[in-house]
Amino acid sequence: MNIFRSIIGKVWQDPNAAEVVKISSGQLFLTRAGILRSNRECIYNEAMATIRRIPQMDHNFQLVITRVYEDEDQGLLAEDDETDEERVFLVGEELDFRPGETDGEPTFIWRDLQGDVDELFEFVCPDTNAPTRAFFETCMYRAMFERKYKRSADMASEAALDEFVCKPPPPKAATPQISSRKASPSTRNISSAPVPPSQQPQAEPEPIAEATAMSVEPSAPRESLGLTPTPLPNAETIHSFDHSGIVTAQIVRGGSGYDYYLSAATSDGHLLLHKIASELNQRCSKKMRTLTWNHMGDNGVGHSWLFRFENDEDYQAFISTFMSCLWETTNQTSWAKIKADEQDYVMRSANDEDVEMKDVEDSDEDEDAVQSALDPDEEPSDDEEEDEEPASEDEDDLKQPPGAKGDRNSQLTVGYKGDRSYVVRGNNIGVFSHDHKNSIKYYATISNIATPKGKGFKPRHVMLHDQDSKMILMNPQDPNSLYSMDIERGKVVEEWKVHDDIPVLNIAPENKFAPTTLEKTLVGTSGNALFRIDPRVSAKYKQYVSKNKFSGVLAVASEKGDIRLFDSIGKNAKTALPPLGDPIIGIDVTADGRWIVATTKTYLLLIDTLIGEGRYSGQLGFDRSFPANAKPLPKRLQLKPEHVAFMGNNVSFTVAKFNQGEGQTENAIVTSTGPFVIAWDFGKVKKGFNDKYEIKKYEDHVVQDNFKFGDDKEIIVALDNNVLAINKKNLKRPTRQSLAPPTAGYSRSNIVNSPY
Repeated sequence: MNIFRSIIGKVWQDPNAAEVVKISSGQLFLTRAGILRSNRECIYNEAMATIRRIPQMDHNFQLVITRVYEDEDQGLLAEDDETDEERVFLVGEELDFRPGETDGEPTFIWRDLQGDVDELFEFVCPDTNAPTRAFFETCMYRAMFERKYKRSADMASEAALDEFVCKPPPPKAATPQISSRKASPSTRNISSAPVPPSQQPQAEPEPIAEATAMSVEPSAPRESLGLTPTPLPNAETIHSFDHSGIVTAQIVRGGSGYDYYLSAATSDGHLLLHKIASELNQRCSKKMRTLTWNHMGDNGVGHSWLFRFENDEDYQAFISTFMSCLWETTNQTSWAKIKADEQDYVMRSANDEDVEMKDVEDSDEDEDAVQSALDPDEEPSDDEEEDEEPASEDEDDLKQPPGAKGDRNSQLTVGYKGDRSYVVRGNNIGVFSHDHKNSIKYYATISNIATPKGKGFKPRHVMLHDQDSKMILMNPQDPNSLYSMDIERGKVVEEWKVHDDIPVLNIAPENKFAPTTLEKTLVGTSGNALFRIDPRVSAKYKQYVSKNKFSGVLAVASEKGDIRLFDSIGKNAKTALPPLGDPIIGIDVTADGRWIVATTKTYLLLIDTLIGEGRYSGQLGFDRSFPANAKPLPKRLQLKPEHVAFMGNNVSFTVAKFNQGEGQTENAIVTSTGPFVIAWDFGKVKKGFNDKYEIKKYEDHVVQDNFKFGDDKEIIVALDNNVLAINKKNLKRPTRQSLAPPTAGYSRSNIVNSPY
C-alpha cells in the first residue's frame, strides 16, 4: 500500500477535494445467500463508484455508487421524479469491505447494513485496471482508519491499515443454531467484556447492569450492531458496571474537557459509543431501573436503546453519574462547583415517574370533555368533523412576497380579538382570518415593514398590543428600541427608545390578558434587568441579577435553565428554582398562576407553583417563597424514545403554550417539533400520566403553533410556506405508521425482536 502514499497525499490533504477517488465504470448488484428467490439482483447496469468526504464532518467519508444513464435514458429523467440515482454508504469497518471476484471479474464487496444479515452489495468493475482498484481499496482503508481514530491517516503505517482488511468469513454450519441467538420480545442478554485484572473482584461478580439494545416497544427499530462505533483513543473510564455473561456498561470521558459517552461492550467488542447530550432524549425510570435514550445514526435513522439494572443501588449510582455528566456537558463547567442543594434538586428531577401532582382537583366532567376532544377512536359529530383548511392560494401574497423569494414564515401570533392571526415572513406580515368552521383564510399582507424613517427591517419578535389595534415589533438592527405598528394602517407609526445602553432582549404583556384591554405598558428584559416599559413616560428598571439572559417575563427563565417567579416589577424574585442544565427557550403560565410550562429543546417542564407545606402553605410561589427543602419538582414532558426513533429527527421543540381564554380552564398544552404538531392532555398530565400526548404530521416544517384565543379545540399552525387551522380531534395517538418518514424502510434485520 505504501506505493500509493505520494499519489494519495495530493488528494487526501486537499480539503477542497470532495472526491478522493473514483472508478468511472462498473455494475452494482445486490446478492443474497441461502434463499429460494434469485440470489443476484442488478441494481445499476451502468454505474460509477466514488469515495467522498462528508462536508463539515472531519474524518468521515462516504462510498457513493451513482447510476450512469445512457443517452436515450437521459431524456426521460424529467418525467420521473422517483429515480433512484445513487446509493450512499458511510465508510466504516462495519461494512466488511473487501475485494473479490465473481465469474472471473474483479469486484468490491460490502455488507448491506439496512438489509438482511446475508445481503451483500457487489460493485463489478472489469474495465478498471489492477493499480486503480488497489488504489481505491487503499483509500477505503484510510477512510475507515480516520473514522475509527478521528485523526489523519497520513502517518498510518501499512500494518495499521491492515487492521481494516476484511478476513474471509468462516464457513457457515450446515444447521445454524438460531434459537441460541434469538432475542425475546423484552430482553436480550449479551456476554460481558473481560474486566482488567486490577478491577476484577476477589469473589464471583454479582450481576450489576444489563444492556438491552431495544426500545420500550418491541417493534421499534434498533441500531445494527455492525454500525456501532469503536472506543475513543485515550478514553478515561469514570464509571463502569459489568455483568458476567451479559454486558459491560460504562460512562467514559472523551479526552479532556466535558465530553462524556455512554458505552456498552461485550467480549467481542464495543456495541455502542454515544455522546451524552440533551439530544439523547433520555428517560430514567426508578421503578423499572432503566435508562432509555435515542441515538441518531450517521445515516439519519434514529434508534432507541435501553440499559436495565439488577437492583436499586446500581441503578441510582449509574444515573447519578450520568446526570452529573449531562449537566457538565450542557454547562461546560464542573458539577462540583454547584451547591449541594442544587445537585440534589437536579438528581431528584431525573427520574421520570408517573406521579400524580399534589392537590389536583378530580373533575370527571372536565376529563370526559378533554377525552371527547382527544380520543381518535370516537367518531366526530357532524359539526366537529372538520379537517384543517390551508390558507387560500388564489391571492396569497404570503406564499412569495415581492422581493423576498428566499424568505419563509418565521413567527406566528394569534389575535385576542377580531379572529385574526399574523404570520411574519421576511419584512412582510400576512394577515389571516378565522371563521366558525375551523378554517383559516388569507386576508391581507402588510408589506415592506420599515421604521418611521423608512429603513426596512425583518422583525425578530412581534407582540399584539392595545386590544389588537397595535403590534409591537423588535428590530434586530436596533435592539435599544421598540416599534409600534398601527395594524389598521399597516404602518409603523412610532419608535420607542427604551435605553441608550440597555438592549431589549424580550418583551411580554403586563399580564396574561393585557392585550385584550387598553393597557399601555408592557414588560421587557435585558441581559441583567427586568423592567416595565411605558411609552407615555419612560422605562423604569429593576436590576436584580447580573450576566443572565432571560427568555420570559414575571415567570422568568434563563439560558442557564433557572426559573424565577416575581409578584411585581421592582422587587426581587419570590422563588428561584435551580437550573436542570438545559437552556429554557420559552415559558407560559396558566391564568391563575398555578402552573408553569417551560420549554427546552428536547423536553417540557411542568411546574406546580402551589406551596404545599410550611407557613405559606396554600399560596403560590409568585407571592411567597417555597421552603428551602420543599421546592417544587418539575415534571418532564417528553416524547417516548421509540416515537422519536420512528420520527427520524432529533427533537427540537417550539415554545409550548396552554390553551387560553378569559374565564376558561386550561386543559391542553401544544407545541411542535420538525413537521409534527403535538398536544398533551393537561388534565391527565396533572394526574400523573406524562405520556398522554397526540400528534399530527405535516409534509412541511412547523414554524410555530398556538391555540385560537378562547378555543381549546382549534389550533393555528404556521408551516414554512403555509398557514392552516386544525381541530385537536385530528391529532392521533402516535404509531410507527403515523410517525415514520415514507422513506424509512426498516427490514426485518432492523427490528429488535428479530433473530440476528
